[in-house]
Amino acid sequence: MSASPSASASAAAERPKIELPSDLSYTFDWPKTGDKDKDAVLADSEQSIKAVDLAIVNQDALDKAYLFYYEGEAAASTQKFIEAYVKVKARTTGSYRYYDAVVNVNGSSSASLVYCEDQGKAYDMYLHPKKVDKTAVTKNSYVLYNTQLHRNDKGVWVIEKLLSQRGSAKCQP
Repeated sequence: MSASPSASASAAAERPKIELPSDLSYTFDWPKTGDKDKDAVLADSEQSIKAVDLAIVNQDALDKAYLFYYEGEAAASTQKFIEAYVKVKARTTGSYRYYDAVVNVNGSSSASLVYCEDQGKAYDMYLHPKKVDKTAVTKNSYVLYNTQLHRNDKGVWVIEKLLSQRGSAKCQP
């Protein structure tokens, strides 16, 4: 994918191309806010979520796509998360839904994003032999995330801190 001369001259960074298997799907129920910075945080966060799954699919805990969106503490914890899948030769499959996003932008280069994830139709798939581990939906199928982001020198909102709470009451249906 090559950028046109006008696109490469703009401040927009060349983001990694994220192509995932057809058995993985995502629904982001967080509508545009109308605020340029908040919408950019949401857009980059969508890509960061998919980039982690790409690293898991690729079985590569140092995959460049997720490292484009994660730095520092968040990159270190995400690497450990991916390594756990690599160790057992598994990846994710199914459908994920993200909702109840709350974005706060502080100044021109700092932001937070809190959101919920529904993993009720998402599963682990072991690669050898190929087997999907279908689990029942429980309160732990719902996860609350709290991320701290900053805008890097390329204009990309990168995640520097990431906290998650499985079974959060806030995310229950």
